[in-house]
Amino acid sequence: MPNTIASRVYRDKYRTASLEQVLRNALICEKICEVDRSDNKRIQNPYGSQPTATVQAIAGTYSVDTFTTTDDTLTVTDEVIVAEHIFDFEDLLTNFNMFAARTDEQNYSVAYKIDYFVLNSLCEDGTGAYTTPTGGFTTAANINVIMSNLISKVAGYADTYKGLFLVLENTDIVGFVQAQATNGFSFADAALKNGWMTNYMGVDIYVVRSGTFVTATIGTRSDIANDGHRVFGVKNVATYASPRGIKWEEKSVTGKTGMEVVTYGYVGFKLWTTKAALVVDITLA
Repeated sequence: MPNTIASRVYRDKYRTASLEQVLRNALICEKICEVDRSDNKRIQNPYGSQPTATVQAIAGTYSVDTFTTTDDTLTVTDEVIVAEHIFDFEDLLTNFNMFAARTDEQNYSVAYKIDYFVLNSLCEDGTGAYTTPTGGFTTAANINVIMSNLISKVAGYADTYKGLFLVLENTDIVGFVQAQATNGFSFADAALKNGWMTNYMGVDIYVVRSGTFVTATIGTRSDIANDGHRVFGVKNVATYASPRGIKWEEKSVTGKTGMEVVTYGYVGFKLWTTKAALVVDITLA
């Protein structure tokens, strides 16, 4: 007998109409990146060199400069996919909609892997760099120092109106929670009453689970080296493409009852060259 489901589902009543969902990691990338779901494989974004104006005494004369253009392109090169086979008796004899439940779980699995790919690509491609004081974000005394240094990295650029973000893993927030409860009367009072606050010094804080930032090959990217790193920057200066979003298919399989369920999506990412300095690769010390 296939071991895809527990035998108890054939005879026990279920309190809810669907499978209880497993713990799910937060999805972040759509909050900090632009998203393109068109059918294009490539998004081209050429840019010209920066002109430099001259201040001079009134003369009415000038010199003519040359300029160059450079191609900057996002290409969709990766896919995220998961597949399972659901036998007919597994769906028919259970007290919930097995196809709906598994499709929902697969949708999340694909969405999370896209998020994982984009966050690691964003961290790897940022050209801003910062190393925290010893203890990193877990030491409350470091928080104000780290945040002021990070903000200074992007302050003064026009793009900062888009908002700032910081992505941490859950093990980092110990120092933040302590700092929020002790820095400033009204802020500390709000933190103590309401718990974890998601904005600090005007920076939106996003938390992912431990192990999100990795040193590994992810799809076609073999350059990801983010173990012990986190990412900070300006929102919406990077783009990820997910043509037509997440899709799924049901397929009949010879020799088996039921259906094979496949969920998949395509993904491409680009931190645009002219904006790369607005994303800071943080090294934890």
